[in-house]
Order: sequence, then structure tokens, then C-alpha cells
Amino acid sequence: MTLIRKPAVAGMFYPADKKELETLLKYFFESAEIERAYEKVCGIIAPHAGYVYSGQTAAYAYKTIVNKDVRDVVVISPSHREYFRGSSIFDGEYYSTPLGKIRLNREMAEEIVRNSETVFAGEVGHRSEHALEVQLPFLQFALGKFTLTPIVMGDQSQTFVDDLATALSKAVDEKTLIVASSDLSHYYPKETAQKLDAVVVNDVNNYDFDSLSRHLENNYCEACGGGPMITMMKALANKGCKHSAVLKHSDSGDVSGDNRQVVGYLSAVVYS
Repeated sequence: MTLIRKPAVAGMFYPADKKELETLLKYFFESAEIERAYEKVCGIIAPHAGYVYSGQTAAYAYKTIVNKDVRDVVVISPSHREYFRGSSIFDGEYYSTPLGKIRLNREMAEEIVRNSETVFAGEVGHRSEHALEVQLPFLQFALGKFTLTPIVMGDQSQTFVDDLATALSKAVDEKTLIVASSDLSHYYPKETAQKLDAVVVNDVNNYDFDSLSRHLENNYCEACGGGPMITMMKALANKGCKHSAVLKHSDSGDVSGDNRQVVGYLSAVVYS
């Protein structure tokens, strides 16, 4: 029996209709203006709110991988609905979206689990998680065909970040893209949110994941996917990708006009 993770938030976070979704993605990509081309993209950071709020920001990161030679994609997201120790890789054959099915890379998943003490295969964390799912239509639109290794972090403590980063660095190669799914500060007035988010922006621009880890731990900033971001940057640093750039920073108030309690977003590219 083929195990397929079907869309859980289509029609809520993004359109469930294929044509409507493609039209929206096309608009996002055409509207994203990237100042330079990045020849070798190793990873990206993208937000995971509803497309109406963060989709345009996400498109800046995804536009950097259009026409790139990417064979395999690893998406790392936080877990919003289930707490568990370690990280979970979905143990099925496909993830699906309104744009079609994406074959999972079982061999890479098995290698990551084999080289880790805290990563396991299963359905936990994947059943209703939106932060991973919302990245997939962007990947399908930008890349077309690729294999997927979907990872949800149930605990973003340093031990689990380090273990996953080490396992990933052993499993990925030059044709692998790692995507870290994260939003930034939540429900502060816009002025406060901008100060908090500026800390993350600065650390990402400097490719300083140790500083980002300290700042998150000491509450100088917020990022619900801080663990995925740091994991991705650490893993890719081990592969020689040590440059990053924030492409777009925004918040929900830019769309809603309500600046009393905003959620922050950024998109960034990691390159060599």
C-alpha cells in the first residue's frame, strides 16, 4: 500500500485549486525582483504563513533556484501541533499538493536516520503540519521534478540541532537544496517586531549561526523555525557553503495594514 501524505492546509494557507495556485505563484515569482543571480544555491530560508501574508516574501528565495540543477530537496520545518524529542522524517512514498505528487527520497532518509541518534522515520509531526507543506508548491513551481526529504523538528534544542546538522552534512551533495521553514517574531507592535527581526536579519546576512543561536536562546530575537535555520546553515557550512544574504524582510502588517500585532517574515539564500 502506497503511503501518501495528502494536503492538510490547501484551501486555508494557499489555494486548493491547481490553476488558481499556479496563477498566484506565477504572480509572486514575477513580482520578486532579485538584484543579482546566485550561481550555486545550497539552501534557502522561507516563511510559512498563509500565502496572502508571506507568499510574496517566500518567492524571493525560491526565485533564486529557478533553472538550477537541483535533484534532491530537504525541507526542515518546526512542529507547531505536536511535541516530540528529535526530528521526524515522513516514512511514506509521496507528499502531495494540488500541483501533484512529490516522490520522497527514501535512500537519503535512511542515510540520515542511520547517521543520527535523534532522527527517526514516522508520521509523527507530519499529519497536519503546515510549515513544511506550504513550501512544496513553491518548489514544484520553481523546479518541476525533484525528490523530497521532509523533516519536522519536534524539539529545537541544541542537541537535536547539532545531531541533525551532522547527519545532513553526510547525506547531501552538490545537487541537494536544503530549505529551512521559519517565521520570525509574533504579535508585537511593528516597531518592536522590526527591532527583534533585525537581529535575525543581521545574523543571517553574516552567516553567523552561532550568534543566531545565542540571540534566540537569550530572547534577543524570535524565530519559530530557528532550529531549522541553524541546522541548515551548520550542515551547509560543513559542505563549503558559507555565504548568505537576506533577500526580503516583511511582516503581516504590510498586507493587513494592522501594525498593532504583526508576524515577521524573511527570505534568504545560502550560496557558495
